Amino acid sequence: MKLTKVEKSWALYDWANSAYTMTVTSTILPLYFKNIFASSGGSAATSTAYWGYANSFATLIIAILAPILGTIADYKGFKKKFFSIFLGLGVIFTFLLTIVPQDFWLLLLIFYILTAMGFAGANIFYDAFLVDITSEERMDKVSTIGFALGYIGSTIPFIICMTFVVLSQLEIIPLSFEMASKIAFVITALWWGIFSIPMLKTVKQVYGIEMEDHPVRNSFKRLWDTFKNIKQHKQVFIFLIAYFFYIDGVDTIIKMATSYGADLGIGSVTLLVVLLVTQFVAFPFALLYGKLSEKFPGKTMLYVGISIYTFICIYGYFLDSKLDFWILAMLVGTSQGGIQALSRSYYGKIIPKEKSNEFFGFYNIFGKFAAIMGPALMGMISQATGKTNYGVLSVILLFIVGGVVLIMVPNEESA
Repeated sequence: MKLTKVEKSWALYDWANSAYTMTVTSTILPLYFKNIFASSGGSAATSTAYWGYANSFATLIIAILAPILGTIADYKGFKKKFFSIFLGLGVIFTFLLTIVPQDFWLLLLIFYILTAMGFAGANIFYDAFLVDITSEERMDKVSTIGFALGYIGSTIPFIICMTFVVLSQLEIIPLSFEMASKIAFVITALWWGIFSIPMLKTVKQVYGIEMEDHPVRNSFKRLWDTFKNIKQHKQVFIFLIAYFFYIDGVDTIIKMATSYGADLGIGSVTLLVVLLVTQFVAFPFALLYGKLSEKFPGKTMLYVGISIYTFICIYGYFLDSKLDFWILAMLVGTSQGGIQALSRSYYGKIIPKEKSNEFFGFYNIFGKFAAIMGPALMGMISQATGKTNYGVLSVILLFIVGGVVLIMVPNEESA
């Protein structure tokens, strides 16, 4: 399927922001934080717990703001403004990670929280633009192509960043791991900012509400009306409950995987190589999910992803070697893009388009509140038991509950 210029510009933002996910959320920053925390005398399990708490706090703030900002952004012309503000917050503080002194692990976590808020906040409005840039018939394909581009796009800056880190670890170049990591943060910020330009220039808000007097007050009123008339959108909120649980499991596995591998004694270089290969595996599988969604209902494909992640949690509990971690990472790669992309496009089909920001605000508040629970749950159990694998096993509950609730959600054809 050939994309239009607007669809390409929208999908390219996945290419842009996935560099942040790969470098800051999943790999180099978690390892960098562990090194700094260990130099202060902290244990591996405690650093994993604090990393989980930081992720939970960032998502809590966005979860509170998401529906309010989303409702205001449904006024025509506001969606791009809010997107730009959060994009700037994320890019700027990703760059500012480089100025944090080496022993200031708490300040590093604070700056990370601000980058995570920028990333998550921009994604609220980016996701909501899906209804503006394509038709319902093309949503599954465009959404999965966006995720697929993200996997390939993230590998280019990540390979450059990893080269600095690996060469510094092997003492081939005269850089410490800390300095190599800071270079990686600069590269990530530049990549994210530069490749967001087509989105900023080309994508326009099509659906929305005409401006009126007292927009903030009326936005709260519209938000309250949506809650009061929840029966009119019953299928939307049942889906969101299912999404609340299963996407929490997905986000927790993605955010905590590197910390888990490090706790098992897997070296930094091996972790980075494994996660790089995972991106190449994820690219064709994201496209495969999109292709299969043409033959099978999107709901069926969501169950495929949930089933694979359930197995991942079980397998992760018994993980005790580098080979096991490789297998686990490849399994994650087969489904992480597909389950996220099809969740986004399914939701885009069943919501009122003129209220896309408001409803994607709910989409993100359910996702973000869920993402508070998963990392915190894994962190608390890891800290209480001193064994991270118990925390991984606990995540299976989220997939089971999400799968059960999803039974009550209709297929797109009847939605």
